[in-house]
Amino acid sequence: MAFVTANWNPLGEAFYRKIELYEMGWNLKDGLRECLVAAAPYGGPIALLKGRIRRSPSARPQLEIYSSSGLPLASFPWKSGVVKQLGWTVTDDLLCVQEDGTVLVYDLFGGFKRHFSMGNEVSQSQVLDTKIFHSPYGTGVAILTGALRFTLATNIDDIKLRRLPEVPGLQGASSCWAVLTQDRQCKVLVANESQLFILDNTACTPVTPPGLSPEASSIVHICVSFSYKYLALITDSGHVWMGTSNLKEKLSEVDTKIKTPPKQMAWCRRPKSQQPSAVVMWDGLLLVVGESKETIKYHLDDESILVPELDGVRIISGTHHELLQEVPGACEEIFKIASMAPGALLLEAHKEYEKESQKADEYLREIKEQSLLSEAVRQCVEAAGHEHEPETQKTLLRAASFGKCFLSNFPPEQFVSMCRDLRVLNAVRDYTVGIPLTHTQFKQMTLQVLIDRLVYRKLYPLAIEVCRYLKTPEYLGVSRVLKHWACFKVQQKEESDEVIAKAVSVKLADAAGISYSEIATKAYESGRTELAIKLLEFEPRSGEQVPLLLKMKKSPLALSKAIESGDTDLVYTVVMYLKNELNRGDFFMMLRNQPVALSLYRQFCKHQEQDTLKDLFNQDDDHEELGNFYVKASYKEKRLEARIALLQSAVDEYYKAKNEFSAKATEDEMRLLRFQRKLEEEKGEPLVGFPLHETMTMLLSVGLHKHAEQLYKDFRVPDKRFWWLKLKALAEKEDWEELEKFAKSKKSPIGYLPFVEVCIKRHNKFEAKKYVSKVTPEQKVKAHLAVGDVEGAAEAAIERRSESEISTVLSRCSSTTDHLLMERLNRAKATAAKK
Repeated sequence: MAFVTANWNPLGEAFYRKIELYEMGWNLKDGLRECLVAAAPYGGPIALLKGRIRRSPSARPQLEIYSSSGLPLASFPWKSGVVKQLGWTVTDDLLCVQEDGTVLVYDLFGGFKRHFSMGNEVSQSQVLDTKIFHSPYGTGVAILTGALRFTLATNIDDIKLRRLPEVPGLQGASSCWAVLTQDRQCKVLVANESQLFILDNTACTPVTPPGLSPEASSIVHICVSFSYKYLALITDSGHVWMGTSNLKEKLSEVDTKIKTPPKQMAWCRRPKSQQPSAVVMWDGLLLVVGESKETIKYHLDDESILVPELDGVRIISGTHHELLQEVPGACEEIFKIASMAPGALLLEAHKEYEKESQKADEYLREIKEQSLLSEAVRQCVEAAGHEHEPETQKTLLRAASFGKCFLSNFPPEQFVSMCRDLRVLNAVRDYTVGIPLTHTQFKQMTLQVLIDRLVYRKLYPLAIEVCRYLKTPEYLGVSRVLKHWACFKVQQKEESDEVIAKAVSVKLADAAGISYSEIATKAYESGRTELAIKLLEFEPRSGEQVPLLLKMKKSPLALSKAIESGDTDLVYTVVMYLKNELNRGDFFMMLRNQPVALSLYRQFCKHQEQDTLKDLFNQDDDHEELGNFYVKASYKEKRLEARIALLQSAVDEYYKAKNEFSAKATEDEMRLLRFQRKLEEEKGEPLVGFPLHETMTMLLSVGLHKHAEQLYKDFRVPDKRFWWLKLKALAEKEDWEELEKFAKSKKSPIGYLPFVEVCIKRHNKFEAKKYVSKVTPEQKVKAHLAVGDVEGAAEAAIERRSESEISTVLSRCSSTTDHLLMERLNRAKATAAKK
């Protein structure tokens, strides 16, 4: 604790500190010389392309990937083209930009993922310079071609190449350039000697940094802040200009007095800081410049690179990995010499308390008198988050805990959250993990991203412990990590299918929300089909099993699973897939073994594919259904010959099915069609296609009674049915003479009341009266009333002595009716009621 400020250096109103993160674990013989180096932000991995300058034609460059602590992750000889630039995506994939504009993408462990091209123009004119950048849209690539034109891809996951306008007067490679993100658009800031231009989609706009030193004849380096809000330029006169990235406001300008162009420059302003600052690196020298004319100098013993971060700059050399940053405000308040800040006093009070000194009470009383104890606790908690040494963290948190004891209403959330965060950060900062995140970076990247990075590095146990410790919801935490672990596990070639399947099932037994089908898919993609099938047995949702089974060409199993699910839509999906994949014979054979699928497919064919339905019946020798099929098909056929042929086929099938009733009925229909055609040809009446009874009605209506009677006899039409048809037809024609002959031809099987009713319906009471006398006694009353003969109805009702019929007649009597008749009816009613 006594040496907390030993590495602090003042610059203006702020202090800067350089913290050693790791002593690098790699063993680089020549350090970073002759290496193309790229380090990912947020404590990400480091890629080295060694041996770029080939000493012999047979020597190949070596691409190596390390953690931030220098532990090897991957190494392989580079067998592709000349690499101009290395860079990392936001998901820690390595991009290798080649001279021909091809970009190769590798994962963290050197596995090739894909490649893409930056376009024909880049390929033809070659890559002169390139930058890999991050924006709100993802990871982008910007290229300066040999034709001195810029090509930009804002998001490599959705490549849309943009060719930017030419830079006026640009004769050779630009002295320096950078990519900016402004107004939701990626732009390029280019320096051509002392001139600056901003290139967007449509224009090349000259800009002038306000207050730039007139001594400069050219701008030699540009760097943009991590958030793209600020910009730093260095000129050939050694002046560093700092301002906003829109070049509207100057923040400061410092003369470094070094006119040699720097190797690298990076912005070094922490969030919410009031002081702009940049780090400039030359061979053996590192300079921190800010608002004041003074600078901070650090001497470098080895070749180094700068890695801009959200709250500082990482410095990586062949032996060490350090973080240079502005000292956070809370740390400065507490540890600054002679500080009287509440946090500093609380820290001193806790120190004295541990010594059992009375001074502890004096310090506490001083803080309480100013009502700053809550602020003191907050400062100690916040400062703990910005410290890298666990002992310093513990000291500050103990002081905060000590101060909380004297507060009755201090909310514990901040203290508890910081303790948890620091435990996680210390775990991932460990040398064996090598992710040197600061608390500020951790909060910016979020816990989910950190877990993703641990999973990506295959640090599954640590990821699970972090999830459990921070009580992350299972579906976002442990289950998600276990799913990634299982997907990795199934790709291991050295273990058998049974061993892996058992390990996965045991490990994932209690995990919620895991889809085994995703794991099985990964196994299948790795060439382990049998393992994929075993894993699918653990998947409870058939809808998730079936698509992969189909993809694996396990059609019978997919169909069985779909049927087991009880989901008809899923069964239909499988059946339709099989129909397209299999030949007709194999398809039908498979359906025969699955009655449910066959039934559903038949239902589908009834509405969509009639010919296929016929083939199914043929294959099953289902003569009954084939007969039905031919009959239904005949209804759709307009040509008589074709229709009769279909009906004949139906008859043959019915006889094969020993269904004589249907066969004879179909034969009758054929005879009817032939009769209709013959009669149609003779009489010109359109009859073909009408049912038997409609045909008879039509014949009767046009006076072809003999032909109707022939149908009546030939087709054994019931007497009642024929009499009704003829009765209605003659009444419709008002052929009363023929109707009378028909009534006298023989005894009516339907009685004679219908004759009365049809005549009345046609408003012919005279004809109706002819049949009243033939009506049965039970219908006499109704018949007399139908023709308006109330007296006749009364006589019939009295004769039958029916109380209900007498009442019906009485209801039809009016004021003009004979009173004697009504009296007779009433007496008869009274007599009938006594029975």
